[in-house]
Amino acid sequence: MTEQANARDLFRAAYEHRYTWDANFPGYSADIELKQGDEVYTGHVSIKPDMTVEVSGIADEEVQQSVYTQMRDIVTHRKRSTFEKSHGKNSFTLGEKDSTDAVDILVSGDSMGSNYKIRGLSISQVSRVMGRMAFVIDTHKSLETPEGSLASHYDAVFRNPQTDEIIRELEFEDSFEKIGDYYVMTKQVVRSKEKGELTTTEFNYSNVKLLEPALV
Repeated sequence: MTEQANARDLFRAAYEHRYTWDANFPGYSADIELKQGDEVYTGHVSIKPDMTVEVSGIADEEVQQSVYTQMRDIVTHRKRSTFEKSHGKNSFTLGEKDSTDAVDILVSGDSMGSNYKIRGLSISQVSRVMGRMAFVIDTHKSLETPEGSLASHYDAVFRNPQTDEIIRELEFEDSFEKIGDYYVMTKQVVRSKEKGELTTTEFNYSNVKLLEPALV
């Protein structure tokens, strides 16, 4: 087996081990409570079977947009896309193995210039440069299910790629519950550090219900 084929196979196995919603995913709705400091906002969210997101009932427009962005991130992580569709045109090179047994995989052909670390069947690090922003996401803990792995504790560091200056640091703790046949996020705590300022934001989802399939 060539090194490139080996790197591709390693990455593919980890990519396909991620938990994603299947083609029968009916969508779901939930009530949301967002807490930040002394501020509390409530509203309603839904993800449709076609992966569109709806957020309603939040009086503050900026907060509503923040919830919408968070829901879109959930869709990005859970939406199923085949390896060939997402990475078929990329080439993969095996890099060094670090002290934690994570191996570097360098991806070229990817328009966003991504590098990964793979440990076992998990993508433990994503490193990417996007124009004037570079970021590294490290996954520390995952929920392992029979249908795949969901990252539950991870952090992201954003830097200026020219100066290496840290612009923003984020730490995420995600909780999930199985609703019917699908794992759905029920809580996310985000700790943000930017310009020396620390902010904790909590997203709590309750009354989570799968949507009824439309009658054909």
